[in-house]
Order: sequence, then C-alpha cells, then structure tokens
Amino acid sequence: MKKVFYIVSFLLSLTAFSQNQVLFEKANALYNEGKYAEAIDNYNAILDTGNHSADLYFNLANAHYKLNNIAPSVYFYEKALQLAPNDDDIKNNLSFAQNMTIDAIDVIPEAGLSKLLKSITNTMSFDNWAKTAIGLVFCFVVLFLIYYFAYSTWRKRLTFIGSITSLLLLCLSLVLAFHKYNLDKKDNPAIVFAQESKVKSDPNSRSEESFRLHEGTKIQVLESYNDWKKIKLSDGKMGWIDSKDIKLLNHI
Repeated sequence: MKKVFYIVSFLLSLTAFSQNQVLFEKANALYNEGKYAEAIDNYNAILDTGNHSADLYFNLANAHYKLNNIAPSVYFYEKALQLAPNDDDIKNNLSFAQNMTIDAIDVIPEAGLSKLLKSITNTMSFDNWAKTAIGLVFCFVVLFLIYYFAYSTWRKRLTFIGSITSLLLLCLSLVLAFHKYNLDKKDNPAIVFAQESKVKSDPNSRSEESFRLHEGTKIQVLESYNDWKKIKLSDGKMGWIDSKDIKLLNHI
C-alpha cells in the first residue's frame, strides 16, 4: 500500500508541476502582451498551489510595478530577494519600486564592530553555518587521529596545528550559527499595504497618533497584541499599527 501511495503522490506532484509550468508560461506571455492584470491572476494561481520561487515572485512584482501597485510590487520583490539574496536584477527593480513610496526614512548607522559581526554572520544562512561546523568537527577528528597515530615529528606538528585551527574555527562557526539564528528570529519584516496608516502610541484606536506611514514602506514587527502590531522603523521610531494595514514577509 505504501508503494502505491508514493507512486500516486509522485504522479500528482508531476501533474501539479506540469500545470504550474503551463500557467507560468501563459502568465509570461500575457505580461509580454501588456496584459499585466491577467498575468497577475495566473501568477497568483500558481502561488495558490503552494509553489513558490524567486522567479515567480520576481515576475509577479514586475507585473504589479507596471500597474503602479506600490505595496504589492515592493512586497513581491522582497519575497524574491529572500529566496535569491544575491540577485542584482531583483535588487535593482526593488530600488525602482521603493522610489515610488512616499515615506523617506533614515537608517541609523551601526557601530563598527556590530556592523562587522553582522556582515560576517549574514554571509551564510544558519543551515550553512551549521554544516560548516559539522565539517570542521570531522576535520578536527581526522587530524587529531592522524596526530595521535603519527610517528614523524613534522607530521605530528602539522596535524596538531591543523586540529587546533579546526577546533578554533569550529567554535567560531558555532558562535556565528547561533548569532545568525538569533538575528533571523528577531527579523520579522512587513510591508505597509494601506494607502495611509496611522501609527498609534498604544495598541488601541483611541490612543495618540505618533506618525503616519504609507503603502510600500518596510517595517519591523516587534510584537502583537489583539489586532495590533508593535513596529519599529529603520530610524528607530516605534509605535502600534493595525494588523490589517500590513503584510508580513516571513509568512506565505
């Protein structure tokens, strides 16, 4: 029975992939014809099947950009960038989309050491740092065994230095892996979708208005309370915004 289940699942996945490929090509053709709204419908149909890729998000963002849909274009470029963080085309198009936004928010510069640590940590994902640590454990064990059983002085010396180096790099990789984990855990970005949203000092509609945000602005969500989200801007400003006015990037 299990074999039959796996075969059926495999065939269904092949069928879904084939259908999505047809939809993707159809959407691209509609986009090239200037039928951007229809292209968006087809791209969204693919998303509804649970299929997500950088190319899909990128093309969907391009279609929204053509229609001057500020918030969706920024949102989907950001989604594409999450899956392909080194893609220059995505970065460039995201910059164009961000130029359409109203809010001009300064970025608080980080201190030298903090900036360097964050830069090094973000060179790899948490999974890759963990894999690096596992590889270094293997190197340490092999080099230590060679050192233990070696007879010649020069081989003992080289393997001892190599094993110590591996151990130090292992410790560094573990530190960076956990730092990356904590950074990712705290990173909860969202895009403002409301044309204009009032940010309050407290999580209720009767509280004092702190400032206003407009569609396409990227924010960080710190916590939730009922239908409100506590947010922070890149310039350090904080406040509470109605959950309906934003869309989280880390959620599908």
